[in-house]
Amino acid sequence: MNIYLASPFFNDTELKNVEYAEHILMKRGFNVFSPRLNEVRTDENTQKPLWSKETFMNDKRFIDWADVVVMLYYGGYSDSGTAWECGYAYGTNTPVIVVQLGEDSNLMVHEGCHSNISLEELEGYDFDMLPVKAYKGRMF
Repeated sequence: MNIYLASPFFNDTELKNVEYAEHILMKRGFNVFSPRLNEVRTDENTQKPLWSKETFMNDKRFIDWADVVVMLYYGGYSDSGTAWECGYAYGTNTPVIVVQLGEDSNLMVHEGCHSNISLEELEGYDFDMLPVKAYKGRMF
């Protein structure tokens, strides 16, 4: 199974969690694409138009490749790139499994996903059967 791991990785907590999720999914034998591990690099400053276009097209290509998208979600705060990745996946009928790491959820995230689980549940989640687990926390 091919899994796209959508997650911000801009601070120590986000880095720790995405590394842990990568480890779990790879240990389980899945083919995992994580943008953190597959960043587009250029010789110039990464804020250039070519880098931007290549990064976007690379990530989109791997969302299209994925059977499932796993999103690490921090509640009300949401990285705009991660939110876009999951919205695109939903729009292409790719199931999105939200790993809930925050205290609340935006209704667009939890209503648009297939299942809401914790980081600990990622270790045993049945990606073959894709059981549905509804979000039960605070929402806005």
